[in-house]
Amino acid sequence: MKYAISAATGHFGQIAIPELLKNINASDITAIVRNTEKAEKILPAGINIKQADYTDKNDLVEALKGIDKLLFISSVPGGEIPRETQHRNVVEAAKESGINYIAYTSFAKADNAKSALSSDHKATEKMIKESGIKYSFLRNAWYLENEMSYLKAGAAGQDAVYAAGEGKIGFALEREYAVGAAKVMELDNAKDVYEFAGKPVTYAELGQAVKKVTGKSFEFKSVSDDEYRQSMINSGFDEDTADIFVGMQEMMRDNELNVVSTDLPDILGHELTTLPDAVKEILNR
Repeated sequence: MKYAISAATGHFGQIAIPELLKNINASDITAIVRNTEKAEKILPAGINIKQADYTDKNDLVEALKGIDKLLFISSVPGGEIPRETQHRNVVEAAKESGINYIAYTSFAKADNAKSALSSDHKATEKMIKESGIKYSFLRNAWYLENEMSYLKAGAAGQDAVYAAGEGKIGFALEREYAVGAAKVMELDNAKDVYEFAGKPVTYAELGQAVKKVTGKSFEFKSVSDDEYRQSMINSGFDEDTADIFVGMQEMMRDNELNVVSTDLPDILGHELTTLPDAVKEILNR
């Protein structure tokens, strides 16, 4: 069995590959990367490294030849070439190359999600289904690392505002999502859909966890969308970027990331890191 990990030099890929190496020979693992020099410096020795970019379907076809299973790590939105187009290249290349199985890092409750952030993931899931390739959708809720600005503000005893209200978010550490993805790749009969998430909490509860870890006094204050937008602009963001952040807060307020599922601890074989311990781990990096 031959395995490939796309976008392999990102944080997610750098965690998933060593996990795969615990049970799979290095010669059976291929890292698909944009920059091979960077990959050779940061990825484990002995694995295969092939150059291909999501924007070039032909290179992807060549890189994926001979591969049985692909861990398809979604690209970052906002690029020159739309993410949906990039993802279509990957799916079409996988089909042309004879890939038998794709594990795709998707979005929480993607089939019912309404937010703009979910749209590319919904489209990609549809592409993969229509390709006829066997699949698992790894619907990741939210990396706790995404809230670094809040964690650092709390650690410094600084107040911060949010507009997510009482919406709950299934925070977990990126490494937990990545290890979970690697473990799914090794299964012979993986499920079609995994809803990966930590125990859902509000921003207020996140603030309490940061206070517990740091011993600092501060406030995570719930505000309106307009107040939140203005706070982003006051922090130096332009209006378009501020609107993106407001949209993310609205998504959280609407509970799109409120995922109640045991899929992630089940696949890991142990309980997830508690929220205070996860906060501590991030702040100590």
